Formats: sequence, C-alpha cells, structure tokens
Amino acid sequence: MSEELELMRGTYAIGEAAIRAGCRYYFGYPITPQNELPEYMSRRLPEVGGTFLQSESELAAINMVLGASMAGARVMTSSSSPGISLMQEGLSFMAGQELSAVVVNMMRGGPGLGNIAPSQSDYFQATRGGGHGDYRQIVLAPSSVQEAVDLTYRAFDLADKYRMVVLILGDGMVAQMMEPVRFPPMRPLEDLPSKNWTLTGAKGRPSRILRSLILDVNDMEEHNWKLVRKYQQVERECPLWEEFMLEDAEMVVVAFGTAARIAKGAVKRARKEGVKVGLFRPITLWPFPFQALRGLYQRGVDTFVVFELNAGQMIEDVKIALGNGPQLLSYARPGGVVPNPQELARVFSRLVLSRRTS
Repeated sequence: MSEELELMRGTYAIGEAAIRAGCRYYFGYPITPQNELPEYMSRRLPEVGGTFLQSESELAAINMVLGASMAGARVMTSSSSPGISLMQEGLSFMAGQELSAVVVNMMRGGPGLGNIAPSQSDYFQATRGGGHGDYRQIVLAPSSVQEAVDLTYRAFDLADKYRMVVLILGDGMVAQMMEPVRFPPMRPLEDLPSKNWTLTGAKGRPSRILRSLILDVNDMEEHNWKLVRKYQQVERECPLWEEFMLEDAEMVVVAFGTAARIAKGAVKRARKEGVKVGLFRPITLWPFPFQALRGLYQRGVDTFVVFELNAGQMIEDVKIALGNGPQLLSYARPGGVVPNPQELARVFSRLVLSRRTS
C-alpha cells in the first residue's frame, strides 16, 4: 500500500486501482454519473501500454470484454443502470463460458432513464444475475472511495480465481465524491496468475473451446450443476461484512454502500442520545452474509431496520437471513433522495421509542 495519500474522485480512483491490479483493457460507452471513469482510462491506459476503446454501445462494450477475457486479459467495463441493463445478454454469455472480468455499475435513479441522482435500485438486477439463465456474479458494494479502491483491486483476483464476473456496485455519490486514498502497489503483469483455459492459439497443444451453446440437454444440466458447485464454493469462501457498535445494540440497522455510510453517521448521533442502535453492513451483496446477520438475532437482537435507497430490495435477503422471528422494519427512499444522518437518527429514535412503548 502506498504511504502517500492522494485526493481523488471515486471514478478516477477505481480506474487507477484497476490499472494497478493488472487491468490493461477497458471497453465502455459514456453515461452519467460514471463518465469520468472511461475518461480516466482513456488517458491512463496508454501510459502503461494498455488499450482503451469507446464502443458504439453498451452491447458492443460487453462483447468486447467477453473477447478480451477469452484471450486471458484482465479487462473491465463500466456503466450506469440502463447501460448495465443493455449488457445483460453478454454477462449471461460470460457466465455460461466461465469468463472473468470486472464490471462497474454506478447506479442512478430509475426505472427507465430515471435521473442521475444516487440510488440503489439495481440490487435485484445485480444479486439475481440480471440476465437469463441460472447464474450468479460476485457483487461488491463499497461505501467510500478508499474501499472502492481496495475492492476494485481485489475484484480482479476474485474474477480470475472463480472464473466469474465481479460487479462493483456503487452509485453517483461514490462516483463523484473526492476523498484521500492510498493505492495498492502496481502488480507486475508477469506475477498475475496463469490461465490454462484461455484462447491464445492452439499451436503445439490441443484446441480449447469456450462456449455457452450446449444443445445436448444432459450436457447442459451437467454444466449447470458444475456452475452451481462453484457458486456454492463462493458462498462459503467470499462473504464480507462490517459490524459497527453492535455489542449492546437493541436495534440493528442493515444497510449497504452509500446508505450504510449515512447510517453510520446516524448511529453515532443516536448513540449520543442514548439510543442503543448499531449497524450491520454487507460488503458482498452476493454472496450475502446470511449467517453473520442471523448470528445477531441468535445473540438476542430482536429488531432490525433495513435502510436502502430504493423501494425495498435488500430487505428480501434480510428476511431470508432472519426468518420470521425478529421485528423487521423498512426505511426506504427511492428515486434519488438521499437523507442526511440527522434525519435518519430521528427515524431510529422514533422506532426505538415505539418499540419500548408497544
């Protein structure tokens, strides 16, 4: 990790982290609020011998990513909500072919074209695969610029290890805020893990085939079960989460990304007023940290509040984790409205008060 702090916008920081992780290919199409990321990559990649290409559409971009991944490259694309929707067919193809890549989605308010304000309305799309067929993708949700750097750097290793797409799920706030960050070291390309499955020409070895078209139903079923076993391995090995002020909490707020950052400030304010509230923050949205969240209920917490910047999506995973035992409440703000910590702290206080008097 670099000793020097650099003040940098979130999109730029993600781009630099990707390059330091060994990414040398970026294909994408501009859309707000992540336009600064392709802008940064267009300048920075040629400096390190990489390739930047602005595609004619998001459909073209994801298929360029597919091709570069087939050849063994560390490759990335980025977009925002409707642009990611256009990539779904390609992402499903990549899952079927077990190709590795990193995709960045800086979410905006929706559905449709919506607006460019920060939102978390793509949770379902991200965590349920998004495209057609039985598949999953690893989903990482940073809540700060530094964490966006760290998770981007890590995402390329996860993508290569499991031969999967890894999605960095942020929003307009993470994309546009400027914060001091420390960058990890530049990975020498010769130190990157070797890949014995890539298509680099078959001279001197048997041919390799990467495909998602499997017409024999028995072969298709066998391939799908192979993918399921891999996803089960990811579920065992990859869940990440943060616990904040949970030791004596009477109520736990569950939030991710920008919402969790706001919630952390609200928890601090509520604590000063004597409200015993804590925060549980999933960092991996898939695999979701079900067991860790369930453990809080088993320790005695019986009230949970899900705060998210959508109409209520992550709450479904929270219900799976907790079952029907505890009281489960939702505080949702769809459409790009971002409440401040003071407002959220008042919500926590009201909920705890009503809980005590009920």
